[in-house]
Amino acid sequence: MKTLLVTGGAGFIGANFVLQAVADGLRIVNLDKLTYAGNLDTLAPLQGQEGHVFVQGDIGDRALVAKLLAEHRPEAIVNFAAESHVDRSIDGPAAFVETNVVGTLGLLECARDYWRGLAEENRGGFRFLHVSTDEVYGSLGAEGKFTETTPYAPNSPYSASKAASDHLVRAFHHTYGLPTLTTNCSNNYGPYQFPEKLIPLVIQKALAGEPLPVYGDGKNIRDWLFVGDHCSAIRRVLDAGKVGETYNVGGNAERENITVVKTICALLDEHRPLADGRPRESLITYVKDRPGHDRRYAIDSSKLQRELGWRPSQTFESGIAQTVQWFLANQPWVQRVLDGSYRMERLGT
Repeated sequence: MKTLLVTGGAGFIGANFVLQAVADGLRIVNLDKLTYAGNLDTLAPLQGQEGHVFVQGDIGDRALVAKLLAEHRPEAIVNFAAESHVDRSIDGPAAFVETNVVGTLGLLECARDYWRGLAEENRGGFRFLHVSTDEVYGSLGAEGKFTETTPYAPNSPYSASKAASDHLVRAFHHTYGLPTLTTNCSNNYGPYQFPEKLIPLVIQKALAGEPLPVYGDGKNIRDWLFVGDHCSAIRRVLDAGKVGETYNVGGNAERENITVVKTICALLDEHRPLADGRPRESLITYVKDRPGHDRRYAIDSSKLQRELGWRPSQTFESGIAQTVQWFLANQPWVQRVLDGSYRMERLGT
């Protein structure tokens, strides 16, 4: 049974990856600090399964990481661990530098030392896959898409910290020969997403009949990627990606934020109408824009499609319908997340 060390595997994308990987027969050693966005409830289906070992800890704890590597002898490390919310990075950038930069550096150093100590026949198959974001590229104009060669131009403390971690991963490959892979993805959505992000936030507020805050004029554009498709892309890159390369992962689903919000409103009106019969679009409230709010992101994932044969399986319409249905069916999970540490307030003002 192939073993992976997955960091951040109790977060949104990481947990979806872990659930998928264990179901497919992989053994996962899951290291997560369990900050506000980490949630063991998401991993409850794996309780008692031999294919999943959960360890609470920090990727910056080098002694712990070295111990896990020595004990479990993974064939790969997949690094999801990150502070990831732009608004929170505006309020408190230091935590983002600590986890995303300093923590990634510690993980890389442990991975390098472990890899160097592997037997020759195992060293060639080892991989360090770093999961990053399209936000490192900055903001696009009305035309064009981000490619793997687009210059970095991060505009928020979050994206700057992820850009720094990407550069460290690249440096460890070119300096030490560590067999690294990097993926830069567009905006994820889907089951188990922490309810401060746009889509689950809108779902929860719309269910409650509360005002739906939309930044600026609502015309900021993102490329939306269903989380299950992102996880399958990571698996494909891990299995067949060329060492040292970067692969962009996108959903081919550019939408204005206001379109996303109105789509959610329509789905909820269909499946869970408000008691007073109001259309939920009437709840939309435009609020002052976020500082440094990038206007448009769009990912060109043609390299991944051309070289590794990956394609997204979900359209935005099918993915958002699944997502709304999941949140409607899993309100107890949502309510346990909203335990007081997060109240769906706006941050980063």
